[in-house]
Amino acid sequence: MKFGTMAILGRPNVGKSTLVNRLVRQKVAIVSDKPQTTRTRILGVAHFPQAQVALLDTPGLHRPRHRLNKRMVQAAWDTLYEADLVAVMVDGRLRPGPGDRFVLEQVADRWPSHQSLPLLLVNKIDLMAKPKVLPIIKAYSQMGTWSDIIPMSAKTGLNVDRLIEVILNRVGDHGEGYSNEFVTDQSMRNFAAEIIREKVLDRTRAELPYGVAVKVEEFIEQGNLARISAFIWVEKQGQKAIVIGKGGAGVKAIGTAARLEMEQVFEMKVFLELRVKVKEAWRDTDHLLAELGY
Repeated sequence: MKFGTMAILGRPNVGKSTLVNRLVRQKVAIVSDKPQTTRTRILGVAHFPQAQVALLDTPGLHRPRHRLNKRMVQAAWDTLYEADLVAVMVDGRLRPGPGDRFVLEQVADRWPSHQSLPLLLVNKIDLMAKPKVLPIIKAYSQMGTWSDIIPMSAKTGLNVDRLIEVILNRVGDHGEGYSNEFVTDQSMRNFAAEIIREKVLDRTRAELPYGVAVKVEEFIEQGNLARISAFIWVEKQGQKAIVIGKGGAGVKAIGTAARLEMEQVFEMKVFLELRVKVKEAWRDTDHLLAELGY
């Protein structure tokens, strides 16, 4: 059986995690319309009849302003040393700008010249008028040298079959892969924290996501029951009030949504206790970042 590893890089919020979840055929990475949702490198293994492909979902490449962001960007670049293939994803709705050019130039500089040429994935074409797709493809084709340029929609699956075909044609025999049941290297504990954070992002204002983190203090499995206690970290008292909501309605809704998804993903009953804590400047504090696993 063929086996290969593909890193997926791009700017924040272009759809990398959505694509990984679709190719793996189950949720291994949280998804939000808020930028910088993915904060660490996440492995998802896609199983096909003739091959396995280890997909490396990465944090969005951006100009870092905090220690957390610097670690996120470095985690993305580090995936290039793990991969046999690299795909760069862009949002097809947007004309390429300086940020896109920087990412493409950096990939060209960092990707080893002996490896195969990168793929370019022009995502979100389901949200574009058809006459606008070809000009975007042409613009990006002039900004780098690509093995293939694939217009697609990770959300709807449009043209994803073409992407799979290209990937399978390019993976080779690179030793042993994973067991047929293995889909991700995320532990249940870590995924629980990510699910909670996703629900916070779903239910709070635009300025809050960057300052939110989740730390699971306790994860105990008792037969078909998981007892989980977690803190939602924010940086300011005003953010704490937003998360808690009037009369505690906000944190209760977050907890209910997170618990229901965990029960579905973990296939067991979940007892979830959530509390909100202010941790000022946690994004710039090394020992707090270490506590969170960043």
